[in-house]
Amino acid sequence: MPYVDRQNRICGFLDIEELENSGKFLRRYFILDTLEGSLVWYMDNPQNLPEGTSSVGSLKLTYISKVSDATKLRPKAEFCLVINAGMRKFYLQANDKQDLVEWVSALNNATKITVPKSGEQVAHNTTEACVDTSGAMKQVSYKTEIIAGVPIITTTQEKGEDQNGADRSVQRKPPGQLPYYLSRSNQDQSVIKAGYCVKQGGVMKNWKRRYFMLDDNTLSYFKSDMEREALRVIPLKEVNKVQECKQSDLMMRDNLFELVTTSRTFYIQSDSPEEMHGWIKAISGAIVAQRGPGRSAASMRQARRLSNPCIQRYTSCNGAR
Repeated sequence: MPYVDRQNRICGFLDIEELENSGKFLRRYFILDTLEGSLVWYMDNPQNLPEGTSSVGSLKLTYISKVSDATKLRPKAEFCLVINAGMRKFYLQANDKQDLVEWVSALNNATKITVPKSGEQVAHNTTEACVDTSGAMKQVSYKTEIIAGVPIITTTQEKGEDQNGADRSVQRKPPGQLPYYLSRSNQDQSVIKAGYCVKQGGVMKNWKRRYFMLDDNTLSYFKSDMEREALRVIPLKEVNKVQECKQSDLMMRDNLFELVTTSRTFYIQSDSPEEMHGWIKAISGAIVAQRGPGRSAASMRQARRLSNPCIQRYTSCNGAR
């Protein structure tokens, strides 16, 4: 879901068809900045990219004439919306229906789309605009008509040719899709929740995107959703607590939660507040299901010690003495 970051910008992940009419949607991190008057998208959340990394694409809000649900226009692209910007249409995919509705509403509110009344004065202006994306870069001469404060743009002359750059991304996977080798037929344990998050390293303290998977007994993370071997497996019996991070302001990270274990505290960043609360709830639920309500890792260790017959006999003998 789109959320408001610390700079009062609307942010979140969407999939965009960068090369027009290609049918290939790529995962991008979008920032809608009304103060700058722009919609910008990156390979990932800029917080997770090297400092100074440039955006993949951008679009001035003044070029946008309409944003709407495009599910009927693109029936094969689920939860699709379209941004009309002059002669170019940008097709994007949201994560679900609610995500689609919220992005359409946010974009329309940011661009202040209104329906002009008949007979209102029309102002004409000819200007040049450049719409940049990594998939298709064009410089086009536009004719702009301002109707009731809404810019309506039509092309007059194309000045350049498409320049297709190399693509460094992978195609979209449905949210929460499991790795190919973890189909239900060969899982030893049921997967409760899976998806990408950003994790802080234990030594270098850098932030990397990892694929997390929660089952009945462990929380594992992989380099990607196509990897067979987990980078680390965290047994839930070692988890003392999971909660929203109280140091998120200090770390300058949105949607941050912490997983406190007997050996280390893991700091994990989700893509949205909903995802963060979803992970906290899922992990907490798995712990409760494993231990029973109100039982910490320390109390579980004590319970295991007391359940050992040798320890019980030793304790009873000491008591008798």
